[in-house]
Amino acid sequence: MASAAQRVSLSGARGKRAARAGGATAQRRQPLEHRILLTATLCLLAFGAVMVYSASSATTLLQGRGNGSGYLIKYVMYGAVGLVLMRVLARDGVAKVQSVTGPLLAISFALVLATHVPHVGVSVNGARRWIGPSQLQFQPSELMKLALVLYAATLLAKRPQRVLDLRDLAKPLLLVVGGACLLVVTQPDLGTAMVIAFTTCALLVAAGIPLRNLAILAGVTLALVFMYALLKPYARARLTSFLDPWAHASGSGFQAVQGQIAIGSGGLFGAGPGQSVQKIFYLPEAPTDFILAVVGEELGVVGVFGLLSLYGLIAYAGLRAAKGARSLYSALIAVGMTSLIVSQAILNVFAVLGLAPLTGVPLPFVSYGSSSLIVMLAAMGMLMNVAAGGTAHVRAVAPARKRRSADARGRESAGLAREHTEDQDRDRRRRDRRARGAGAGGGRRAAG
Repeated sequence: MASAAQRVSLSGARGKRAARAGGATAQRRQPLEHRILLTATLCLLAFGAVMVYSASSATTLLQGRGNGSGYLIKYVMYGAVGLVLMRVLARDGVAKVQSVTGPLLAISFALVLATHVPHVGVSVNGARRWIGPSQLQFQPSELMKLALVLYAATLLAKRPQRVLDLRDLAKPLLLVVGGACLLVVTQPDLGTAMVIAFTTCALLVAAGIPLRNLAILAGVTLALVFMYALLKPYARARLTSFLDPWAHASGSGFQAVQGQIAIGSGGLFGAGPGQSVQKIFYLPEAPTDFILAVVGEELGVVGVFGLLSLYGLIAYAGLRAAKGARSLYSALIAVGMTSLIVSQAILNVFAVLGLAPLTGVPLPFVSYGSSSLIVMLAAMGMLMNVAAGGTAHVRAVAPARKRRSADARGRESAGLAREHTEDQDRDRRRRDRRARGAGAGGGRRAAG
């Protein structure tokens, strides 16, 4: 009997341990949004490694610059750094970035300004967008995009009413965003400025900006872009080549024409992996800005739609994560990071397909580019942190007028309470005097 009882107790203990282990496993299981984001990101990285090697190996070999795997090795190295950063931020990145948002924004502004300094900024193809030695060049505008999302989310979470008044919104959010866009445009880098503008617009919509204010901001932005395109020969050439690239096929429209030829020659299923012809001396910047054209030529329409479906999954999971966020700040972070990734992908796709002017922005997670790859993975890490339930609260601050009225109401209430207390004290003292007087008179009458 004793041994049977011991066996029963041991089996019960094992059952309890198994139940606790099962509960812990269920707790460790991440939400659906988190799993979608992780899966889509890893698929894009694997796809990007294959396409970067395919787009760069032939040209590198023909130019005698190694065995053709130089771009792939660098892509894997930068991707590994980005994955480590993504993993760290996916744990509690939203809570940690609050304390570094201000310094990060200041550093990014200083680095973008440094690109304009001679012998500090590195000029490539007529644009000063990079700093650092050739093997470790960094594009500060990529860091600025991330810092601006964090800054805008912090401001809008502190005072959600800010979006109701354009004058209140302009100080300081629109001034900071406008200054950043101006610095980036003068590099020149119109594509990054457009990504910043689209991301800021998405944050304002998520914060509840009225349609009238949004229309005013959109109109002013479009007017400024049009004026810039008219005044700058570089931007004007990009605009005219977009309207009719085949009329400028030997000049400003060369890239757009070669990209359309690559996609058109791929057909439905493509020529096969590694079989692209346009990538060899015909398609400029094949591993970076025009990697989608190589995808279209080698894998066809099916490959392009498969790639776009992964970005669609990121957009779906990111917006679901924002909807289920535990605080306004976390929701704005999710919206900002999602729009940062998706808007850059859409802009690159539209430019390669000829639906938008060439902007020079890479395809997130797929194109070769150290700065873009690391920053995009950091943004994905914070988005995954929100999807997993991570949160951070920013103390909401009421507008000055409301604070003054609230203080006035508080002082008035305190004054009324004080007057009420003083009246009660006077009534109590009056009753006490009457009571004492009545008691003394009664004693004299009894004595008499």
